[in-house]
Amino acid sequence: MQIEIINLALGMFAISFTVCGLLVVASQLRPDWVIRPSDLKAKQSAHRRPTSRLGGVGIMCGALAAFVISLPKEVEPGLKVIFISALPIFLAGLAEDLGLRISPRVRLGAAAFASLLAAGLVGHWVTSSDIPGLDMILVIPAIGLLATAIWGAGVCHAFNLIDGVNGLSSGTAALSALGLAAIAHSVGEPGIALAALLLVPAILGFLVFNWPYGRLFLGDAGAYSLGHLLVWLGILLVARQPEVSMLAIVGLFFWPVTDTLFAIYRRRRAGRRADQPDRLHFHQLVMRGLEIMIVGRGRRHVSNPLASALLLPVIGLGILGHVMLYNNPLAIAALLGVQVSGFVVAYLMGMRLANNNRRPAVFEREGPMELATEALRR
Repeated sequence: MQIEIINLALGMFAISFTVCGLLVVASQLRPDWVIRPSDLKAKQSAHRRPTSRLGGVGIMCGALAAFVISLPKEVEPGLKVIFISALPIFLAGLAEDLGLRISPRVRLGAAAFASLLAAGLVGHWVTSSDIPGLDMILVIPAIGLLATAIWGAGVCHAFNLIDGVNGLSSGTAALSALGLAAIAHSVGEPGIALAALLLVPAILGFLVFNWPYGRLFLGDAGAYSLGHLLVWLGILLVARQPEVSMLAIVGLFFWPVTDTLFAIYRRRRAGRRADQPDRLHFHQLVMRGLEIMIVGRGRRHVSNPLASALLLPVIGLGILGHVMLYNNPLAIAALLGVQVSGFVVAYLMGMRLANNNRRPAVFEREGPMELATEALRR
């Protein structure tokens, strides 16, 4: 059995690697097919050259082989339909990656629809949260389905929002998948464990082209699809094994979810739309801090991958904590509190560093959020 799993993993990696490699070659031979030159004009861009955003295609090809072709039907029938339910958000993200300009609201709607489709296909949705009082209303199907749609769409969008430096979103997804696999194995869910585990080599097949040099980007299709698959592996795991706390599953996605919630708060506080991009995500502060203190200005090709290399161990450590505490809601809640506190303190320190490296003329006319934005642009 172990040999079979190794062979499956190598196959997933080979499929993803091959497709991603072909996309990189295509970006050199026919860049008009796979590259959007307008990407470099985006406010949140942390890259210097036009690059294909179709890396999610390679990952999904590997996931297709894992979820639909390779997994024995008798192990976990619901896993195949989870992949099918990801198609709406994959197609919406792919359209955006190809330059069709799909608005964030439409993509969120597609993600919510994909979650509702998954709920209908597998017959499960979010019915528990381990939050006192909330579980009493989640058992009402309409409310449970609404919570499921919001949770699914939110996590999908969160993985997309942290896709700002090479390897961060895909690396976080791989770590989350390993966490899910570990919990599923601990509670006797081999199908879910295998599905989560096989996502990792599919992600790695893309990651070798994305980190450190950014030859290929994950894109909306990749970020949203990975978020959807991981969310639904988590929902299915909790539904089948109630001893697994839903808070533990939330904890596996702590970093993208917290960064997204903080972005919404930050933009609302500044009087901007929640979907208006900026350069104030945590990873962007880390990247800029590296340029200020260590690597120097004008070395984005170094600070970009280095930011991911610094953040991923921190993210992985948090995931490990939730894996170890998967059946202890109180301990998980305490861990989440520590993580939120640490995130906020570190973020405010990054903002202070950005403000201290502002231009004097800007200081006289702008507020603190604008100061940080200007400092990060330099």
